[in-house]
Amino acid sequence: MKKLGVTVSKGSVANVLRRHLLPPALRRAGPTWAEFLRAQAKGIVATDFFTVDTVLLRRYYVLYVIEVERRVVHLLGVTTNPNGPWVTQVARNFCADLQDAGRRCASSFVTATPSSPPASMRSSRRSAPRPSLPRCVPRNANAFAERWVCTVREDCLTTCSWSPGGHLERVLAEYVAHYNRGRPHRSLDLTPPRLTGLTGSTGAIRRRDLLGGLIHEYELAA
Repeated sequence: MKKLGVTVSKGSVANVLRRHLLPPALRRAGPTWAEFLRAQAKGIVATDFFTVDTVLLRRYYVLYVIEVERRVVHLLGVTTNPNGPWVTQVARNFCADLQDAGRRCASSFVTATPSSPPASMRSSRRSAPRPSLPRCVPRNANAFAERWVCTVREDCLTTCSWSPGGHLERVLAEYVAHYNRGRPHRSLDLTPPRLTGLTGSTGAIRRRDLLGGLIHEYELAA
């Protein structure tokens, strides 16, 4: 009720309990939301949409998933019409890809809103997704997903103009590969989500240009 802007006094709560012959609730103690995420990070993925507008004022919706434990991002699809059947199909494809890789599908989804697209994922998973609370600040309840949107916009999306077709999807796929393979993360002790290459070694450094030179990757030369 407080999140909806309604103030309820302790006396009102006591009157409702007394009217329905309900005893006071037992004192409950449990982990905070942040503690819960840290403890269950291995089995949690977060998902959300973000939008990109083209030079012809056409809006595309990008659906993605990020694994909470290692911040690995999966680009599920780009569409102009994110309806229920489309979301259901890309969610099934994502779960099938995990199973083909010998991994168990995530035990819990954290979604940004309780709207229809996350609900349609129920048909592709055994457990329902967990939407964030109404009227909450998205970056607090779905912080991992929202932070990645900020990152991809700063690194990639705000520096380009987009044309209709597969241009946006190709660029996002290349950026996601860089994000998972080569971009260091402060929350992961400056390692990429998917550990690659040698660490603590010395030798010649090779630079690789991505997205037409917009992003550079550095690695030890073979």
